[in-house]
Amino acid sequence: MATPDEIETAEPTELVYVPNNSWAPVLVAAGITLILIGFFKGWSLWVAGAFILLLGLRSWWKLSNDEIEGMRREQRSDTAVIPAEPVRRRR
Repeated sequence: MATPDEIETAEPTELVYVPNNSWAPVLVAAGITLILIGFFKGWSLWVAGAFILLLGLRSWWKLSNDEIEGMRREQRSDTAVIPAEPVRRRR
């Protein structure tokens, strides 16, 4: 029986990109929360929430643009084409 080191594997044809860790979603959530609390407690919390929300959105936008720029433009696909067939009910 072949060991895992002896088995030849094909080079992957498609890559899956996982986003980096980020505090941006937490900032956006905190900003929205402060805005909602500010509607009931006072305008100062609303302003602070709006500032944090804009800061989080800007950070999230920049991070996503940096990640997209690092991706390949084209990937070779070697999967088979699956023919489209209408779904039929069994009788």
